[in-house]
Amino acid sequence: MAQIFGGHIAAKYMKEVESVDTVFTLSGGHIENLLDGLNQYDIRAIDVRHEQAAAMMAHATSIYQNQPGVCLVTAGPGFTNAVTGIANAYLDSAPLVVLCGRHPLRDDNTGALQEMNQVDVVKPIAKWCATCYDIKRIPEYLATAFRQAALGRPGPVFLELPPDILFVSMDEKDVRFPVKRVHKTVTRPHESELQQAADIINSAQKPLFIGGSGVGFSGSEPSFKAFIEKIGFPFALLNNGRGTLPDTHPQCINDGGFTGVAAVAPQADVIIAAGIRFNWVMQATKLFPDATVVRIDIDPNEIDRNRTSQVGLVGDCGEVFDTLAALVNPADHSAWIEKAKNAYQALIVTETEQKNTPSDPIHPFRLVARIMEAFGQDAYYISDGGDTSYYGMTGFLSDHRAGVLSPTASLLGCLGTGIPFAVAAKLAHPDKPVIVLNGDGSFGLNCMEFDTMVRHNIPVICVVNNDCAWGMIKHSQEMSIGHDRCTCAELGLRHYEKLVEGLGGYGELVEKDEDIIPALKRAVASRKPACINVLTDPTVLSPATAMFYQNLADF
Repeated sequence: MAQIFGGHIAAKYMKEVESVDTVFTLSGGHIENLLDGLNQYDIRAIDVRHEQAAAMMAHATSIYQNQPGVCLVTAGPGFTNAVTGIANAYLDSAPLVVLCGRHPLRDDNTGALQEMNQVDVVKPIAKWCATCYDIKRIPEYLATAFRQAALGRPGPVFLELPPDILFVSMDEKDVRFPVKRVHKTVTRPHESELQQAADIINSAQKPLFIGGSGVGFSGSEPSFKAFIEKIGFPFALLNNGRGTLPDTHPQCINDGGFTGVAAVAPQADVIIAAGIRFNWVMQATKLFPDATVVRIDIDPNEIDRNRTSQVGLVGDCGEVFDTLAALVNPADHSAWIEKAKNAYQALIVTETEQKNTPSDPIHPFRLVARIMEAFGQDAYYISDGGDTSYYGMTGFLSDHRAGVLSPTASLLGCLGTGIPFAVAAKLAHPDKPVIVLNGDGSFGLNCMEFDTMVRHNIPVICVVNNDCAWGMIKHSQEMSIGHDRCTCAELGLRHYEKLVEGLGGYGELVEKDEDIIPALKRAVASRKPACINVLTDPTVLSPATAMFYQNLADF
């Protein structure tokens, strides 16, 4: 009778039931049999240079493919290396499945190699976590993990798989796979709440819709389009919800970046906030203290967080949009939309001039504009860094869902996300340009993943916004303690492009405005993972830094 190892059972289940085609990993002895299972069942293993990157790539895959991403890490330091990526996914509400090796069960409390209590470490930053103790129950535990990651408010899950079950075998005919079910049961707001929300929407004079990751993860593109076009509200889509409708939609104010939200929100009399948390990015509702607020969220705990809502609608964004669309009246707010756009355009006159004017040294806004000129809106953009994230969020536009992401601006504020996210974007959309704008500081955190890109032929283009410093920190220190007392903020000129060349990619240093686009074209022509290291003005201070400094000054 045919025997099958536990690691092969896990791989077979993921392939045949969950349709997993890619797993991000770094090899280790405790997970060897599962790695072999990936090969056996034709699941692509993208082996990285640091487990943090594996978790971040899987996190990003969940965004670009709208299904749980999977990473596999070994025990002990493999696990602890992944913790930052898990925490980032948890605060980003991303459906990430983390499979993790473990010291053998038989060796508990003996001082085994890489023995540690991993489950208790990860509990506060995982939606669900467990250890599987029986080879026969591997499919059951995996089914639970994938279900927990995706249902309700998404989040990372953690499953330990000890070698005691991965390296042993059982009769293949006795393996039972659970049937994957897509549950149709949904939470629905009460009729009176829906009608109250509809009445508020129908009476709005200066409205604004703000959507977040909950809009993106709900898969609600058709529902959102029908709803937003019927009510006629101007809208901004932030975080992982951006691109659910294109940035070019006539009601969209994403071309103003966060400045658009900051300019319009204080004037709004009605705000619908869907699938987005009122966190630090939203200034915890300080932007709109007087507006009537309707909140839509699948998590009831978010409905009144940081601000009591006039109406709270608990449910999946797409379901709520469908229901509300039947209750609201068609409306034309085009005059208000034009006024709103004029309001934020007035605030970004200087930024617009900087984008349109060559400068020496190169202004970061000009760098973003030149990148857009080279690649246009049929591309995927990621920005990573402090000031750099602001420049990317306000300058990049895309026609695609999640076409512009600034993962550094999430709750964890995690630097180093750009390169891993770009790898996942390129794997999900191999026929589209993928560009990551990296600060020179954040570039160093995961730059060895260029080796991963070279080995797996993933031609991402990384543009380094190189101001030779941890720019946001440097400028904040200059404002708070003085130019002559900056500490641990200067990096100096480093030739990151040569590092990438040494790893087998394409690299080029750019110092002049007129050389930016030719360098980008050469990077594309190389068909290699590429680093264009652009020296930018080290004196430029972004509005994000000014806001960051002001928050510190309030203490």
